[in-house]
Amino acid sequence: MAYSVDRVLDEAGAGRFQRRLLGIFGLVWAADAMQVLAVGFTSASIAASFGISLPEALHIGTVFFLGMLIGASLFGRLADRFGRRRVLLVTVACDALFGLLSVLAPNLFALFALRFLTGVAVGGTLPVDYAMMAEFLPAKNRGRWLVILEGFWAVGTVAVALAAWIASLHVETDAWRWIFAVTALPALVGIWLRLWVPESPLYLQRRNRPDELKTVLNTILRTNGKPELPPNALIEPPAIEPIQGIFTPALRRRTISILAVWFLVSISYYGIFTWLPARLAHDGFGYVRGYGFLVLVALAQIPGYALAAWGVEAIGRKPTLVGFLFLSAAGCILFLLASDAYVVGASILLMSFALLGTWGALYAFTPELYPTVSRATGMGAAGAMARLGGLFAPSVMTLVFVQNFTLAIGLFAGLLVLGAVAATFVDTETRQKVLT
Repeated sequence: MAYSVDRVLDEAGAGRFQRRLLGIFGLVWAADAMQVLAVGFTSASIAASFGISLPEALHIGTVFFLGMLIGASLFGRLADRFGRRRVLLVTVACDALFGLLSVLAPNLFALFALRFLTGVAVGGTLPVDYAMMAEFLPAKNRGRWLVILEGFWAVGTVAVALAAWIASLHVETDAWRWIFAVTALPALVGIWLRLWVPESPLYLQRRNRPDELKTVLNTILRTNGKPELPPNALIEPPAIEPIQGIFTPALRRRTISILAVWFLVSISYYGIFTWLPARLAHDGFGYVRGYGFLVLVALAQIPGYALAAWGVEAIGRKPTLVGFLFLSAAGCILFLLASDAYVVGASILLMSFALLGTWGALYAFTPELYPTVSRATGMGAAGAMARLGGLFAPSVMTLVFVQNFTLAIGLFAGLLVLGAVAATFVDTETRQKVLT
């Protein structure tokens, strides 16, 4: 009797093995969030240290996102060709190395170069993480677990906000060095933890490596307290998969639609959360100022993930994504209409809640749109589009923010509505869909 990988994963369920995996991937996911969002929390300190303006300091985000764009495109393809595990070990090691070296940067040029290299590593980690996690999960649990993994982004957001708050109170000069040190430490721990993670079973099946595949499946079953496969059990060979590229006719529509969503959400999210930390920490709007409020903004993300985790399984990936995109736009519009500090605060909390729920649904939906042979490539392309949006946020969007902060928020509302429209053009719903 031949066993399919999906059948074995269903029999194993989502248990101790997946919880361990979630903890390992989640730690590095939180570390990556800290690295990405450190741009907004360190820009003022970098500007003071090197005698440059805040807009000039924010260009460190431009080089970081450029690195992420390159890393996402490159390592996604490498993961489909050479395996998820190898690529993740390399990217996490580089993340920790260049992140720690950033702390010691002697001048602005060295700092920009090291943040670029850190961006390449982080960009390579993010898409492969999700492709790999999805391939260890049974169909009935996949969406919820992927949203929970994305929820570690909120953990990283809270951590970097707290680090910036503490640094602002106790570090008089070069606070950015301390913040970068804190952001690099979780990745350093993650290198050792990633050694425990085996290769993806679906990747092993596609590469026709049955002995390694059986070993991995038995490890999952044994760890979850389920009987191992019989010694003479056969694993179904990989199906002949004619679809290779993400822009082939069968995948073109969903690819273009989902990449548009990634770009529009990214430019809005990074545009808002690159500028808000510096603005709220120093100027603010009444009580809506300082790092204490920024920690509250970060905490507002957690219930957003919780609602997304419920929605992707209860009503589906696409409707949950579309709903959160409209809710994000509503938060921006509320900010435009706010007449006092309390409404401003509520609108910012709503934006944080809804935008992170959007990311949760987007990350649960995207890897399921592609077959195993091109899943990491698809996630890499999505990651590259997100980094392209991130490039626009601290660079091109700087011109809009300098002219009129409120106008910029209104522009983001429009972009998020366009994202919701683009999401409706995705030609499939993947709730409880078996991965191929």
